[in-house]
Amino acid sequence: MIRIENLKKYYGTFPAVDGITFEVKSGEILGFLGPNGAGKSTTMKVITGYYPPTEGSVTIDGHDVVEESLITRGMIGYLPESNPLYTELTVREYLTHIAELRQIDKQIRGRRIEEMVELTGLTDRLSQPIAELSKGYRQRVGLAQAMIHNPDILILDEPTIGLDPNQIVEIRSLIKKIGREKTVILSTHILPEVQATCDRVVIIHQGKLRADGTTDDLMRMYRGDSVIDLEVKFPGNSKPDFASLETVKGVKSIERLEELEKGIASLRVITDRDSDPREEIFKLVVKSKWTLLGMNREVQTLESIFAQLTMGDAADAATAGEEAA
Repeated sequence: MIRIENLKKYYGTFPAVDGITFEVKSGEILGFLGPNGAGKSTTMKVITGYYPPTEGSVTIDGHDVVEESLITRGMIGYLPESNPLYTELTVREYLTHIAELRQIDKQIRGRRIEEMVELTGLTDRLSQPIAELSKGYRQRVGLAQAMIHNPDILILDEPTIGLDPNQIVEIRSLIKKIGREKTVILSTHILPEVQATCDRVVIIHQGKLRADGTTDDLMRMYRGDSVIDLEVKFPGNSKPDFASLETVKGVKSIERLEELEKGIASLRVITDRDSDPREEIFKLVVKSKWTLLGMNREVQTLESIFAQLTMGDAADAATAGEEAA
């Protein structure tokens, strides 16, 4: 288990990470989210031992990453965003070099390399120079080197950045496969990837923790009023009483957006967050002798929650989420 407690990291007087606390359970795939400059990469570099914390602590299975650095580094596999590789080497040469640096016993070194290239789909690329590989295959090499010493924890910083859609699907599938056996911290800007891959999400902004929970937890916590957009047709000479929609249980207010053309109006219905009054709205439209041309209910997404927590005054957003809960 990874325990981050009151972690602070300053560059000069600038607080890149400002007092965050959270845990990562064994066997969990954690999505670590935040906009550029939020402090994600700095946090991961403190966990891996690349940077010392200014204040606070990080422990891995009870071992402090500063005081017992050699122990904790051996427990972690790390794929940084830049994925530095010796491109003049072949895949086999590079993985052999990493295995030597990791002090893997010579008797099992070859077997570990074979296991990693099979897991990451590099078997037919072993003799190929890394310089000749596509970006997707280079990411596979990065994953192989991160796992060559069989660590319990895998930390991946933007592992699918710069990949095409097919490569993203392949790497995502590989991460899920790896996550069956290891604890994974995954930093990414691709939010559908988090929903498809991660068990839990931590969101930071301006160095501070803004949210921590499963995607379902966050949906419930930060969901505000629901919105239903309507498009209705009514006799051109009539004056429809759209306010009658407010009599439907769960409807809070009605906003007439525009008249698209004579006799056709666009409406926005604001409802309680736990209500879905579409059936009753439909019945009222029929009773009023209007024609329903369209009805669409907006659904809260991880993207909208992320925007709510990281745009404008994040403190206000967090407070709004707490009040909504």
